[in-house]
Amino acid sequence: MDFPALLKSIKAKDFKPVYLLHGEEPYFIDQLEEAIERHALAEHERAFNQTIAYGKDTEYLQIVDAARRFPMMAERQLVILREAQDMRDLKELAAYVDKPAPTTVLVISHKHKKLNGNLTLFKNIRKNGVVFESKALYDNKVPAWITHYLKDRKYGIKPEASTLLAEYLGTSLGKITNELDKLMLNLAKGTEVTTEIVEEQVGISKDYNVFELQRAIGHGESTKAARILHYFRANPKAAPLPMVTGSLYNYFSKVFLLKELHAKRESRQAIMSALGLRFDFFLADYERTARQYTLNDLYTVFALLREYDLKSKGVGSNLAGKEEGELMKELVWRMMHVGAGVTQ
Repeated sequence: MDFPALLKSIKAKDFKPVYLLHGEEPYFIDQLEEAIERHALAEHERAFNQTIAYGKDTEYLQIVDAARRFPMMAERQLVILREAQDMRDLKELAAYVDKPAPTTVLVISHKHKKLNGNLTLFKNIRKNGVVFESKALYDNKVPAWITHYLKDRKYGIKPEASTLLAEYLGTSLGKITNELDKLMLNLAKGTEVTTEIVEEQVGISKDYNVFELQRAIGHGESTKAARILHYFRANPKAAPLPMVTGSLYNYFSKVFLLKELHAKRESRQAIMSALGLRFDFFLADYERTARQYTLNDLYTVFALLREYDLKSKGVGSNLAGKEEGELMKELVWRMMHVGAGVTQ
């Protein structure tokens, strides 16, 4: 069951006896757990009918004992096992979930990784309850997710602003929603978020960010790249080197894919779909970079990114005496001189 459908069934109080919420992205797990907690019991029923346990401090028999109890003056009781991935004997719950109590809703929240699908526990939950896998969002899906999140709350956002936020905040939905919620506190309903608003409210510069750096490198704009690097050196928290190398890898991976799709004579619509792009001007950006770099150039770019990513993590003899800003400057210079040439 996908997230919207599962959330809808919970709000309709169509409860199953067991829920396994597992996977890499904690955000969806937290949202579903919170919804079950809010809708399974009325406020006055929770004192006697709600149990919350944590995997690290709990044994499976404690969960079984709690789940086997009868509700007191309520239709059901709720047992939530948080951080289930830290529970040593979690798989021993298999016998209980094979025959779960019909008056108990047991929620197993297993974060940051999937539960092994070959376990009897997993199979029994799938047979008698609900299994929801919370998958991490791909990088190219984050701008659209930001747009949808704001739209649901009666706000708009320019494509450039959603891309800027995605580049800066990464793929952690918890981090993204925290920033968006803070942003909305200072804006009236119906406001369309622009790069200027992002710069003012979130503290991300619309001119000096990783998004603009990758464009400067890809387009061979050496003067612009130098200005951005100067800003990063003066503001080291704005763009740590591991974040920069990760962003540049994603960008040039799309350029590589674009060149392959062009070679196959794919349609423009198919190319935009494959690259996860919604607006034509983003594709024009990648096409300009693709003209600057051959496939062999791109192989060299990927090797450079790997080399400097390792150096940023302390691997490599050339690191001695070089600060992160110097490493970034060296990386960008080498990347820009791989391609067909640089401009001012």
